[in-house]
Amino acid sequence: MLTDEVKINIYAGRGGDGVVAFDKVMMSLGPTGGKGGNGGNVYFEGVSDLTALNKYKNKREHYAEDGKNGGYDRSTGRNGKDLTLTVPVGSALHNLETGEDFEITKIEERISAAKGGIGGRGNMYFKSPENTSPQESEEGKPGENFSFIIELRLIADIGFIGLPNAGKSSLLNELTKANAKVGNYEFTTLEPNLGALDGIIIADIPGLIEGASSGKGLGIKFLKHIRRTKILVHCISLESDDLVGDYQTIRSELGNYNKELLEKKEIILLTKTDLFSKEKVEEKINQISKINKNIELVSIHDWDSLERLKNKLLKSEF
Repeated sequence: MLTDEVKINIYAGRGGDGVVAFDKVMMSLGPTGGKGGNGGNVYFEGVSDLTALNKYKNKREHYAEDGKNGGYDRSTGRNGKDLTLTVPVGSALHNLETGEDFEITKIEERISAAKGGIGGRGNMYFKSPENTSPQESEEGKPGENFSFIIELRLIADIGFIGLPNAGKSSLLNELTKANAKVGNYEFTTLEPNLGALDGIIIADIPGLIEGASSGKGLGIKFLKHIRRTKILVHCISLESDDLVGDYQTIRSELGNYNKELLEKKEIILLTKTDLFSKEKVEEKINQISKINKNIELVSIHDWDSLERLKNKLLKSEF
C-alpha cells in the first residue's frame, strides 16, 4: 500500500568535543588538544520512486552522525556523516517547529533540513602569552532537530478520475505500458499509478465514491493528488445506467474537497464502448452531452479509439 503522508523526527549530528592535551616531547611542550568535528547535516532529496515514504512508516526517528572528538595531537576530529532522506518528487514538507514549508518537485532536488552542531575547540585554541598551558576546552554544540510532516502530492499533466471500475487502470496500461494492477473490485486501484505518453505524465487516480471528500472510503487520501494535474480526464463506463448521475457524483466530491478542481480543463471519456451497439452508444452520448460536449469514446479493444485518444491528449495544452 502506498504511504502518502508520514510524520518523522530528524536529528542533525552533535559536534565533537575539543580536548585538553599537551605535547610530551622534550623541548616541544605546549597544548595540543584539537577541535571536535562538526555534526552531520540532514537533507531531503527527491526521487522518482512513489513508494519512497513507505520506509518511514515504521521508523520515525532519523539521526545524522555525530562529529568525532578532537585529537591529542592537534588534529581535528572527523566530521559526522550527513544523512540524506529520500522522498518522492511531489512531496510537500512541513516543519512543525518553525512552520516552514518546502516542496520537492524535481528528481535529485536537495533541501537542507537540519544543520549539524559545531565541534568544540581544544585547549590549543586557548593558548596565549598570558596562558601558555590552558586547561580549558569546549564541548561540541548539539545539532538541530525538527519534526516534519511529509505529504506526497502527485505531479502529473493529466489525471484519470472516475468511479471504481470505470476502466482507468486498464486504459493507463494501454496508453503508457504502466502495468497498473487491474481488478473488478470496489476499489480497483488502491494506490495511484503513473505512466508516460511521449513525455506527458498521466496519473490514474484510484476510484472515488460518494462521500470521499468527507473521508468515506479511501477517497480523501487521493483527492489531494488531483490538485496538481493540469487536465482531468473524467472516465465514465458505458455500463452505467446513470451516466449523468455518475458524472455529478464525482464533480460533487471534487467541489466539496476543493472548488478550484472544478475549474480545471476536463475531458469526458466514455469507456468500454465495445460492449454496446453503435445505436446504444449514441443514446448514451446524448445523455451526457447536455452537461459537457467535450466527449471522447474509447475501448481498450479498439485500436483506432486508443489512437484518437492519444492524439487528443498529446495535442492538449499544458
